[in-house]
Amino acid sequence: MKILFFSDIHGDLKALDRLMAIDADLYVAAGDVSNFARGLENIGPKLAVKGESMLVMPGNHESDRDIERFCERYGLRSFHNTAIDVAGGAYRMAGLGYSNITPFETPGEYTEAQIAERLEPWKNSDKPLILVCHCPPKDTALDASGPGKHFGSSAIRSFLDEQQPEYFFCGHIHEAAGVETRLGRTYGRNLGKAGYILEIA
Repeated sequence: MKILFFSDIHGDLKALDRLMAIDADLYVAAGDVSNFARGLENIGPKLAVKGESMLVMPGNHESDRDIERFCERYGLRSFHNTAIDVAGGAYRMAGLGYSNITPFETPGEYTEAQIAERLEPWKNSDKPLILVCHCPPKDTALDASGPGKHFGSSAIRSFLDEQQPEYFFCGHIHEAAGVETRLGRTYGRNLGKAGYILEIA
């Protein structure tokens, strides 16, 4: 099974055209397809070509209701605060949109306590876990925006340290787009516009 993950399109239609030309079984837009939920009417038709194989999460630039309405209008699937089984049930894939609190008063922000609460149901998974969050874990290569500058979530970091999912994907911090790292046993990647294809048996 091939899953194409990407994030932080921010209205870049050319980047979307390139991504939609890639053949995969499932597509995951891990937040911030827009800027403050503007221009979704231009983005929707681009994603609609993949129908229900396109899963969309809200980043901090969209609210959960923005993405629910967006998915309903264009025949896509909302993938926020939910989990599905993939690869014939061999893996569980969980999605959590939004970021931690930013200085910019964007519509999709949670406190660290809210993030921790929403991650709780995915602890001790009985299947290998693929965790997709818009926000990266704090103080890692995935949330570095410059030397000594880290703006990720401490709640996500704690979950990863304790639970060690098989894979972790995120976006949000543009400067770290394309960065991959190991967080213990977990393979982690900040996706960005270029995206990443995961192939699982």
